[in-house]
Amino acid sequence: MNANEMLHTDHLAVGYGRQPLIRDISLAVRPGQILTLIGPNGAGKSTILKSITRQLAPLAGTVWIGQQPLHAMREQTFAQTVSILMTGWAEPELMRCEEVVAAGRFPYTGRLGILSAHDREKVAEAMALVHVSDLAERDFSCISDGQRQRVMLARAICQEPEILVLDEPTSFLDIRHKLELLSILKELVHSRQLAVILSLHELDLAQKVSDLVLCIRGDRIDRCGTPEEIFTDDYIRTLYGVTRGSYNGLFGSLELAPPQGAPEVFVIGGGGFGIPVYRRLQRRGIPFAAGVLPEHDLDYPVAKALAADLISEPAFAPVGDAAVQRAARVLLRCRAAVCCVEQFGETNRGNLQLRALAEAHSLLRTPEEEL
Repeated sequence: MNANEMLHTDHLAVGYGRQPLIRDISLAVRPGQILTLIGPNGAGKSTILKSITRQLAPLAGTVWIGQQPLHAMREQTFAQTVSILMTGWAEPELMRCEEVVAAGRFPYTGRLGILSAHDREKVAEAMALVHVSDLAERDFSCISDGQRQRVMLARAICQEPEILVLDEPTSFLDIRHKLELLSILKELVHSRQLAVILSLHELDLAQKVSDLVLCIRGDRIDRCGTPEEIFTDDYIRTLYGVTRGSYNGLFGSLELAPPQGAPEVFVIGGGGFGIPVYRRLQRRGIPFAAGVLPEHDLDYPVAKALAADLISEPAFAPVGDAAVQRAARVLLRCRAAVCCVEQFGETNRGNLQLRALAEAHSLLRTPEEEL
């Protein structure tokens, strides 16, 4: 055990009844770290989180909070150390948002639950931190999902925990509120040195927000590492059993399967300008060829995922004659060609030749034309 670890598990097994769902779980998180659990639906992410927060009894092994085993901690001590934000909200009736947040101070108020001036300061501070001060007098049941999630996060923050556990905190939130919530969370980790454990379905967000990623597959922890180690094309496909489409580890994005068949349209792209055309053709089910693209080009990963044929050159190499000749043969078999590039540098003169070839054979179309 490392003395700096805020929470770690020792040979933990979790599940329901007497049947373990996942065995021999080893995870650890330090102050100032975000540990994210990923894996397919039903893999057991929520079960692990419930088992390390006293909502579900472990079937074997031990959860340690600092130097103390979880089962030996007093309830008040646990509540002052660990704050929990699980999927789904409590539905308090006739409670103002400020009152919901104030519930996070109960581990400090005693049995009567009377808030001191200090407690009220902590409530106001937490609400300001997550930008919900203006909701203080609003009925909790009458605000949006994104606002509710921030109010619940404020409640967790004013509990002044050392460890924050969140189960799919971005579920049902729009893109603005996803980014706001995770940005606030990252700021808290840095400013207050919280240790955070959360589960996420959005791989692109997990890749950006996490310090460590724990991967759950089958009945075991399959891998634990940094985002750079985890989010690779091959591993994510294996973890989730992807059989159609693809995952791009560079962008953290998913791509649908390419249209089937021989290329009907040739796309001369580069610099990201070809991507909108690739996606439009894919949506319409039109197979296309792309080229000539250096392998470091912004267009390259998307073209590799979606094109029926891709003519490329090694990274930072000029577009050579052999690649141009191959691309020309493919282009002339297509019914149309689209040039998405307006300017051609010295290393890209080969693509200018392809544009001229398409124009000479009356195949050239603009990116805006119907294809």
